[in-house]
Formats: sequence, structure tokens, C-alpha cells
Amino acid sequence: MSTRHSTRRATPWLALAAAAVLCASADRVLSAQAAQDTAQTPRAAALADLTGYWVSVVTEEWLWRMRTPPKGDYISVPLSEAGREVADAWDPATDGSCKAYGAGGLMRMPTRLRITWEGDDVLKVETDAGAQTRRLRFEAPAQPGPQSLQGLSLAAWEPNGGPPVMRGGARIGAPAPEGGTLKVVTSNLSEGWLRKNGVAYSDSTTMLEYFDRVSFPNGDDFLIVSSVVQDPRYLLSEYTTSYHFKREADGSKWAPAACRPIE
Repeated sequence: MSTRHSTRRATPWLALAAAAVLCASADRVLSAQAAQDTAQTPRAAALADLTGYWVSVVTEEWLWRMRTPPKGDYISVPLSEAGREVADAWDPATDGSCKAYGAGGLMRMPTRLRITWEGDDVLKVETDAGAQTRRLRFEAPAQPGPQSLQGLSLAAWEPNGGPPVMRGGARIGAPAPEGGTLKVVTSNLSEGWLRKNGVAYSDSTTMLEYFDRVSFPNGDDFLIVSSVVQDPRYLLSEYTTSYHFKREADGSKWAPAACRPIE
């Protein structure tokens, strides 16, 4: 058999093989496009419904949350020497400053929350205390922008729920979060206060939070926000806290009150 005849017979098979490769590649492209088309937005993929109106339930650290503590009172906050110097220099005349309403201290305030979706990939958290707005973004912006009181908060749904709900070092009998938890990492913060008496965190601070919704048999719904603040300048170790909010039927008690601008 001549080489010319062998080549002629092989040519159709080569063409078929090439066509098969092209079809497989096209199938992969179409599958990728279909997966992209059917990908859910963060709003549609939400593992828990955090929207609505919520009010603080202050059962812990009442004296430090419901009133402004006296100057120099920073019990239970692991301040560094630099952090103590800042706290000891606090001027009581600045009580009510918006520095107390930055992301690092905002959720500990006695407040109401109004949580809504802003589009499909930003969860907006508003407080009536201090009239502040946090935006929990599921997509990182191209540029983080300047440092600010609320910083840059990047959010992601996690299916297994946040850390155990703690009170006084022991677990409390709350049901497990339904569906999952919202994990939020906040950075790009300007300096603010952990407490209203000038117990500060620096502009090097990062904060990890878990937002969990839990439902009780009596029909009550609670939002539990667990927070871990890390600050290499003003804290010797992580500052870990949790705050509780009870769901309200509507916004009839919503009453924003602005904080004092930072001078």
C-alpha cells in the first residue's frame, strides 16, 4: 500500500477527531456560560434573612453601654500602654462624638437597626443611634477609598454558622443559626472608640464579625453579632464581644439621632 493511499484513508479519521475536540471545547464553553448565567446573586443565595428592624437587647455590660463610663474606666478591654494613654487623655466634653459610632464600637450601642438590601450585592445596615450606615459588600471595590468611620466591610455567606453563642464565658441555650451565617471582615477604618469614654481603636484595626439569626419556639427572632477586634497599636490581644438584637414587627419606633461631628 502506498503512502499516498494510507494518508488519503487516514484523513477522514483525523477530521472526525478534530471535530470531536472542537465539539468538546464548545460544550465546555457553553457549560461555563450556563453556570455563569445561573449563578445566584448574594441576595438570592442568602443563607439567612437578616433584613428588617431590630432593637438592642442589653443584658451584658449594661453600665458601659447604657451610659458613658467615667474617664479611665476601661475594665475588660485589653489595652496596650499606648491605648491606655489615649483613653486617659479623653476629654469628657467630647461625649457624644461620632468617634464612638465607628464600626468598631457601633454595634454595642443601644440602638435600633434597619437592615435592607441595596441592590443584589450590598447589605445595608443603618443605626438610629448616631444615624450611621454600614455597607456590607459581597464584591470588593476596585479601590477601597479613604479610611473612614465605617471602613470597608467585605461579606460572605458561610453554611455552618458562626462561633458558639457565649455569655459570661459559657454557652447559652440559643438554637443553632438557621441556614448559615454572614461573615464580615472590616478594614480601612479611621480611628474610633470602642466605648463612649474614649477607649480607642487605631486606624490599623481590623474586625471580624459573624451575623447569625436564631428563632425561638415562642416566635421571637434574634440577631446575634459576634465581633473580634484586632488592633496592633492599642490592644494587647483580640477584643471579643457579642451583641443581641430582637426583631421588631415594623419601623414605628425607628428614630435616627445624629452623633456630634468629629472636630
